[in-house]
Amino acid sequence: MGPVRADLPGTLCVAGACLAWAVDNNLTRKVSIHDAMSIACIKGLVAGSVSVALALAAGAALPGARVVLQAGLLGFVGYGLSLTLFVVALRGLGTARTGAYFSLAPFLGAAFAVALGAPVTLPLLAAGALMAVGVWLHLTERHEHLHSHTATTHEHPHVHDEHHRHDHAPGQATDEPHSHAHVHEPLRHAHAHYPDVHHRHEH
Repeated sequence: MGPVRADLPGTLCVAGACLAWAVDNNLTRKVSIHDAMSIACIKGLVAGSVSVALALAAGAALPGARVVLQAGLLGFVGYGLSLTLFVVALRGLGTARTGAYFSLAPFLGAAFAVALGAPVTLPLLAAGALMAVGVWLHLTERHEHLHSHTATTHEHPHVHDEHHRHDHAPGQATDEPHSHAHVHEPLRHAHAHYPDVHHRHEH
């Protein structure tokens, strides 16, 4: 394999893919309060169907059953479980932090490649250092101020923390975490928080 050469169309395609991923993350964050596994299944079915349709339209042929099974198992772990955990992280950490942490995955792959003999290059070291700084800034940030919660009714898995003080109807499960429709009364307070599903407020 020869050296990789960057050109304008290729660079624009990479930038466009990053933009599409950012839009997808923000849209997924808006629905992340719902069941993460269901969201991952729907996205996987849509993305997989479109990808297979495009491949067949481009002249590709379906592989044998063994290859399909192997690809399915790999996709279940590498895409299905990964996306489910990603949606849960969007719910609890917000889009920027989740994207930053998730973006470390290529560097783990690069570390394995270096361990197997791949060269350590200056661009690789520079990119790794920048990503490390970004993650460090996220981990060390303490975001705390007075903020208001408006009245909200929704359903999602929760525990009875400061934001979930409510009664249960007869027969509702009380073991934690549990999920049921519940009401958030207006609340104004100050504490350290992430931009999670309960902290979408202006500053």
